[in-house]
Amino acid sequence: MVRAFLIKYAEIGIKGKNRYVFENALVRRVSERLERCEGKFLVQKEQGRIYVEAQAEDGSSPVFDPDEVIEALTHVFGIAHICPVVLVEDKTFDHVCQALVEHMKDVLGDKPFTFKVFAKRSDKEYEMQSPEICVEAGSYIIDHMPQARVDVHDPEVKVYVEIRQRAYVYVTSIKGPGGMPVGSSDRSMLLLSGGIDSPVAGYMMAKRGVRIEAVYFHAPPYTSERAKQKVVDLARLISEYTGPIQLHVVNFTDIQLYIYDKCPHDELTILMRRYMMRIAERIAKERHCLSLITGESVGQVASQTMQSLAATNAVCTMPVFRPLIAFDKNDIIEIAQKINTFETSIQPFEDCCTIFVAKHPVTKPDIEKMENSEKLLAEKIDQMLQEAIDGREILDVRP
Repeated sequence: MVRAFLIKYAEIGIKGKNRYVFENALVRRVSERLERCEGKFLVQKEQGRIYVEAQAEDGSSPVFDPDEVIEALTHVFGIAHICPVVLVEDKTFDHVCQALVEHMKDVLGDKPFTFKVFAKRSDKEYEMQSPEICVEAGSYIIDHMPQARVDVHDPEVKVYVEIRQRAYVYVTSIKGPGGMPVGSSDRSMLLLSGGIDSPVAGYMMAKRGVRIEAVYFHAPPYTSERAKQKVVDLARLISEYTGPIQLHVVNFTDIQLYIYDKCPHDELTILMRRYMMRIAERIAKERHCLSLITGESVGQVASQTMQSLAATNAVCTMPVFRPLIAFDKNDIIEIAQKINTFETSIQPFEDCCTIFVAKHPVTKPDIEKMENSEKLLAEKIDQMLQEAIDGREILDVRP
């Protein structure tokens, strides 16, 4: 009976002397994610492996749902593969083979298959060496499963036997999300809108171990409460991967109207974007974030030409990461569908950017000209920015 899961990682394994930092971050993230699953679990490191073992209470069998556990683990960055394993306490070879064949029958049934055995012997005092384990276990499988045939070049089933303090046997390997565990890198502030791109950008950066906070610019009454709820829903969906997200909701209406009244309308989009970046950076510094994240992709819209990106970057002192910068829309949509944000993103609720977009926006803004236009706002804009930051709503969004 499966009551444990072997977690394999890839990139973490090349981290040298710092590997333990990433392993510990992965153990923490796995433990946090499993808190939402039925049952109790022990998560521990053992010689380059991480194991999740369901724990029994009062001497009874563990109560848990293996499918629920696997689903939870597929949302944890840093995991390359998830392997449901059978633990064999008595690791004499006959007991190991018996447990292995029983497990294979449970998983594979009576259908014909080809296989190859892989063995790893960490217990160097064990009675057999790895090549011998492979040969003898293969023979045992053939003797007890007539439908099985060895194929060492292209097997349909890969059979694994690991001899450690206990023996572990398994035949299933489920692909994980890869990347680095969230929390192994620093904190960053995501500019989150209700569109397709920014949730994907947050997901992509979290996959590199970055802990995410987010800022959303709300413009009531021009944008509805449903538009705001849509962004909260998107934050909740990506929090399945990132962990809890602190979402800063900034009322941007007065600033937008002030820009609309004072500045050339063909510059509205870029000017508003520059002030969004200023606000996001101030909040990011307050929250000890080291960078900003946006969902921009070169050339996708007028505000994302090379010149437009340079104009918005010019107001920031911290790095601005754009993980989707070279993606086309289909690439982004594919990821959005995979992480389950696409259907929410396409709900027809306008955000503040689309409401105030100019009919003929400038696509090659001149930074000096932008700065001159911003001088028209000098009387009130600093105070308005501070009021927007001080009056923001802060939501703790969790899976």
